[in-house]
Amino acid sequence: YELTKKEERVGSPEKPMSDLGQQAYKPYWSSTIIDFLLNQSTESSLSIMDISKRTSIMAEDIIFTLNQLGILKIINGIYFIAAEENLLNKLAKKYPVKEPRVDPTKLHWTPFVTDVKRDKFSIYSKKPKIDAEEKKVATA
Repeated sequence: YELTKKEERVGSPEKPMSDLGQQAYKPYWSSTIIDFLLNQSTESSLSIMDISKRTSIMAEDIIFTLNQLGILKIINGIYFIAAEENLLNKLAKKYPVKEPRVDPTKLHWTPFVTDVKRDKFSIYSKKPKIDAEEKKVATA
């Protein structure tokens, strides 16, 4: 996941995931997401995509994990994370951040460069940006 952050992408294990794969990834996802919600997020309102971009965990894996933790609520098709700080602290004790973690400052990696518009794992929007010149032509 630290490599995917360097590449500015999101990552996920191969699907379908085996039972052993779930046993390995679920605690990591849980501890990473809970740590993010408790310690790294200063916003009062976050989307699943915000969490995905900051943790490099795929949105579907975040939804799965939040649902498994019992803190994801769906009302009229809209997802809500319903967890007060004391509940997140209890979950943090159950799913502690495992050490040692990779120190991203020590990670030297040159990512493979692809066309961002065609890369379905890129954290950037797929919509092409219109520069000022094109806007002038479009409005004329």
